Amino acid sequence: MARRNKILVPEAREGLDRLKAELMNTATPDQAKYEIAEDKRIPLKHGYNGDLSTRDAGKLGGSIGGQMVKELVRRAQQELQDKK
Repeated sequence: MARRNKILVPEAREGLDRLKAELMNTATPDQAKYEIAEDKRIPLKHGYNGDLSTRDAGKLGGSIGGQMVKELVRRAQQELQDKK
């Protein structure tokens, strides 16, 4: 599956992928989306997923991205507290 989202700092891709795998307790970041799809009973398969509904795709991306954003905010707040 091609990545269509753009990261403002391309060098951050590796770190974001590690965070995704860490939060989802998977070996690889790609594996995370398949595990979430399975949990939510979304018919995601390897390769072409053009028949996947927009609603289902949003459930996958929103779930993963939401958890990543929450964790990044938590870490930033902790870092600010530690500096005080």
